[in-house]
Parts: sequence; C-alpha cells; structure tokens
Amino acid sequence: MNTPIQTDANPAAPDIPQSRVLVDPYADWAQSQGIPIHLDFGHNLLALETQDWSLYEARGCLAHTHGAGDFMANYVLEVAVSAKTKPVRHLYEMFCYVLEGFGSTKIWLPNGQTKVFEWGPKAMFAIPLNCQYQLFNSSGLDRVRVSCTHDAPLTLNLYHDEDFVFNNPYVFKDRVGQAKYFDGEGDLSAYTHKTGVTRNVWETNFVHDLTHFKLYELEARGKGSSNISFILADGTMHAHVSQIPKGRYKKAHRHAAGTHVHAVDGTGYSLLWYEGDSQFKEFPWAHGFMYTPPYWMFHQHFNTGPQPARYLACSLGSRRYPFISLRRKSAEGAGSKSLQDGGRQLEYEDQDPRIHYKWLQELATTGVPSEMGEIFDEKAISKLPANELQGVIKMPKSSGLAV
Repeated sequence: MNTPIQTDANPAAPDIPQSRVLVDPYADWAQSQGIPIHLDFGHNLLALETQDWSLYEARGCLAHTHGAGDFMANYVLEVAVSAKTKPVRHLYEMFCYVLEGFGSTKIWLPNGQTKVFEWGPKAMFAIPLNCQYQLFNSSGLDRVRVSCTHDAPLTLNLYHDEDFVFNNPYVFKDRVGQAKYFDGEGDLSAYTHKTGVTRNVWETNFVHDLTHFKLYELEARGKGSSNISFILADGTMHAHVSQIPKGRYKKAHRHAAGTHVHAVDGTGYSLLWYEGDSQFKEFPWAHGFMYTPPYWMFHQHFNTGPQPARYLACSLGSRRYPFISLRRKSAEGAGSKSLQDGGRQLEYEDQDPRIHYKWLQELATTGVPSEMGEIFDEKAISKLPANELQGVIKMPKSSGLAV
C-alpha cells in the first residue's frame, strides 16, 4: 500500500496532523491483488509468472511497463485446462488479445440477454463497459493466456473507490453495439485527416484472427505499410493493427505514453531513443512480446523475417473519442507527418545512418534480402567507417511540437 508522505512536524504548530497526500489508488489496488507485479520496459507475456487471483478465480499477473504513463496498464489472465473465470464487471475499459489457447467469452448484456463467442490464438475482443463477463478454457490439454490492456489506472485514480468501480449496477446501453459485433462482423468506414492521408476504421467488438484481418495501404508510415484502426465497444480506448512487408521497416515516430504494442506475428525488433541520446534501446519482436514506448520517445519497427510482420497497438484515445489533445493530433495525422513540418515522424532521408546499417547487418544473419534499395544507398551505408556510427544520434530540427 502507498504510505502518505511524512514530513517533519511544524514546530510552530505541533498539533496540526500530518497530511494524507500523494496517494495512488491504482497502485494500492494492484498491491492488494496478491499476484506478481512485473515491471520492465517490456515483457514476454507468455513467460511471465502468474499466481492465483481471487478477483477472477483464475491465475494472473500485472504486466506493468515503464512507458505506461498515467492512464493505461496491462495484466495477463491465465485460465487453467477446462476451467473458467468467475463472472466479473468493472467500470474500466479493456481490450483482450488472446496469446494462446482456445476458449469462449460470455457477456451479460444490459437487456438481460447473453452473448457467447468462441476464440483462439491472436483473436481480439472488447468487453462493453461495465458488462459482466466470464472467460472459459475449452481445451482439455492446454492453458489459456489473455493479454488485457485497460484504463484501470485512470478509472481507479479518478474515483478512488473500488466498490464503485467493481460493483456498480449502472448499465451503458449504447456501448454494447450491434449483435453482429459479437460474431466477428463489423462496419468499415474511412476518414481523411489534414495531411490528406486516408485512414480506414473497423467498428466491432470481436476480431477472430488479427493475422488474417484485411488491412489497407498506409504508405505515409513506410513503403508498403498497411493498417486498420478499430473502434471496439464504442470505447475511448484505441487499437490498430499494422503490417510491415518482408524486407522493410517503418518510419520512426513519437507520441504520448501508454501505447501497449503487441507483436502479433513475424520477427524483428524495435529501436527506441530520445533526442540527444547516443545509444539506441532495442526490444525484440515475436508473438507474445509487448512493450510501451515512453512519452515522446522515438520508436521504429523493423521486420527481419521472411514473411510480413504484424503488430497490435492499444492506447487511450480512440479515433471516435480522442480524449486527450495528443491523441486528437494523432487522429488528425501528426503521427505520419514529418518532424520538419511540425509532425512527429522521422522521414527515411532524415534518419541516422546507423539505423539502416544495423538493419542490413540483421538481414545478413536471417538471409532476407532488403527491399529498401530504392530509398537508401545500401552499398555506401554498409561500408561506413566506425567513426560515423557513433556519437549523438543524428536528428533533423523539428519545426515545433505536434501537440
């Protein structure tokens, strides 16, 4: 539990009680759950230790990250062979990404009906706000592990009343959506933001398989890149899936904290750095790995495998309800607009040469040919002397913060 700050007694007023300040209700709740709290830059969610969790009558752990920020967090829920969770409801939004196993979800709707849908690895679904739900493991052989990205830090810190958050009878009828949204069907729409780039949006509550879901061209984020944004359960949280073609990588960019990035398939890595850094931070890519880029830290995703690579990103502020100004700017296109035009994206021609140098070395080990030769002089980059591959990471000057 968080202990309020203690200060030296005021010698001029010795009878004044000590203030109860700097309380963190979410952190207090997390500590009270009696399950492991893992804190790191990112995690292999398939390997994290779990323990019995009374809230769900299943196993779980909290997968906290240094870049989670103030609003978002993640936990892993594990359901044993042929078992089920206890029915649960809560006032925080939550997106579920199935890491492994086969099972189903039962949701009690405000109109008294129930919905049940079945899922397997790499499915994604959302729990409509404050609906009671239950997860089932349909396998007699293997466990189920689900990554649950949520805004409980925002909710618990706002209300600081656990009973209000977990035992509130209010029903949000408009958050349920159409019946077909629980069957994996949905509605496609599109909008064009100020940069002239068109983004495609799929509204649903459930996606059967993120590895085969149709994506749409988004060249502004990198040659051959494709993407789809999701509106899930009419929520304030955002999710999107992007794909990097074989032999390519995305452009670097930066944004607010709290974006939980899950590697869905493929292999590779991400590089992260702040302006002024001399070293990159590297995080591996494979299914089960998840990390959150810290606030305003540049990050860039690289595919080193022989197949396209996909990732899922979940954050606060949906395309419909951006919620915070930084997310609104992202929805308007700042994330795919050049730094030198007031955006947040580092264009290929402006990036430090060691970024491409490292990627070519990685491809040499995997045997995958580069498809970036039309953008970079790869022969020249591969022969760069050591003194040009060190020092402060080269960056162009930004024309202003995209806030």
